[in-house]
Amino acid sequence: MNNADSPWIKTISLPPPSLQDNTADTERLISALRTTLQTDAAIHIDFDLIKKLPDILRQNDFNVRCTLFKDVYQWLVVGIQGASEKRPVAGLAVDLGTSRVVLRLLDLTTGQTLAESGFDNPQLTIGPDILSRIHFTDSSDGLTKLNDLIITGLNNAIKDLCQSKMMEPQDIYALAVAGNTTMTHLLMGLNPRWIIREPYIPVVNRPGILKAAELGLQLNPAARIFVFPNIGSYFGGDMIAGILFAGLHCASDTAILVDVGTNAEVVVGNHNWLIACAGAAGPALEGGVTKMGMMAGPGVVDKISIDPPTREFDLHTIEDNAPKGICGSGVIDLAAQLYLSGMLDIRGKLIPAVCGKRLKKIDGLMHLVVIPADQSASGADLTVSQADLDSLIRSKAAMYTILETITMSVGMELKNLTTFYVAGTFGSFIDPRSAITIGMMPDLPLASYKPLGNSSLGGATLALTSEDSLAEINRIRDRITYLELNVNQDFMNRFSAAKFIPHTNAALFPSVKVKPDEK
Repeated sequence: MNNADSPWIKTISLPPPSLQDNTADTERLISALRTTLQTDAAIHIDFDLIKKLPDILRQNDFNVRCTLFKDVYQWLVVGIQGASEKRPVAGLAVDLGTSRVVLRLLDLTTGQTLAESGFDNPQLTIGPDILSRIHFTDSSDGLTKLNDLIITGLNNAIKDLCQSKMMEPQDIYALAVAGNTTMTHLLMGLNPRWIIREPYIPVVNRPGILKAAELGLQLNPAARIFVFPNIGSYFGGDMIAGILFAGLHCASDTAILVDVGTNAEVVVGNHNWLIACAGAAGPALEGGVTKMGMMAGPGVVDKISIDPPTREFDLHTIEDNAPKGICGSGVIDLAAQLYLSGMLDIRGKLIPAVCGKRLKKIDGLMHLVVIPADQSASGADLTVSQADLDSLIRSKAAMYTILETITMSVGMELKNLTTFYVAGTFGSFIDPRSAITIGMMPDLPLASYKPLGNSSLGGATLALTSEDSLAEINRIRDRITYLELNVNQDFMNRFSAAKFIPHTNAALFPSVKVKPDEK
């Protein structure tokens, strides 16, 4: 994409004013932009830029480079420089996660990625989940403190990211931020109190385009921030960004998109319709099921296999570092391998006679030693308890039931799905075979499963590199029907049936071979 093709950067050559053409500077520029953009839409220039316009035009012989951002209803002029100006014009895509914030610096002229970085969400010091943070807003200055933490964190990360490319934060003119409803509320300093209280109402569903300076972000003074819209309290802009990135809303065949984070958020649909829901299946599947669980990172176990005859464990850690914990994909691998090796029964219970010396009693609970002390980074045994496994079974049952419920609501079966998109870090590491084995995901051909990586960041990037993306995002939001699981009468019945490995109905999982003694 060269300068001529950039949706946001337009070089304009204006005829100088004369006695025969005494159009005002601002109207002269707007008229030229309207011709270049071939639009009848409104074009807005900030008053601070209008004050500088006469000098900019005359110092550059009326040849200027305009940086634009498109609202759904109008074009916004957020920067005016001389046509020969060499300073970069950048945008920033942000995945505003509950645990992790990821930034992608973009060249708005070419659409290319310049750099990426990430940092742990500083609000973790208040609480690990959105529920604890919402409750914290009830305390004195609680909302202000949470807002300050994320704004300060972003400003510091932006400064460091720009320095890595020999740039300044003032070179950033546009941001796109995708996050769940609570996270975007805390970013904007909006009180999320009523998100978790019946009837579960956010302050705003469509924040739209705001001035970054009004939020305290230290960028170009005219920079704009687009905050992805949400669908109520529990289906956020990060999922809408994911739909945009996956192209689910354009698909001819019906597909499904799953993102496991604070909750498991799911959307099913195609180019004609989209239906979505969210449910509490996330933390355990992220690795929060066990004390040794942690987010994916160096030294974290992400893959496990067990040799059935010898029951020897073969572990893989990220970056091959000494094992210090286990992430969600590792936990799912572990449960699947324990079942296939006969160490776990269909109820998810450890079988002492088969587990042998790996079983230990700690604080009155049975624990399975996954990583012996002499092999762990900490020098202590890393274990999973029966209570941990029980929690995993409940989480995987909730996950499968969510998937089953949302497809049945539109008269489909899970086996009818052609593509199963899995988003986020969870999707990048998970082995679909293991997820199928424990009955967490449907028994589809493995080629149906498509990991998307950070689809929230990908969608935010598209918002900054595609002229029509903001209008498309609004169309996606308006097309989504949200299914409220809390009032679904059949959900609990299906949930009970799914609390077995892989399921009480083995016919749903033909590829999972049940051992003879369990038939």
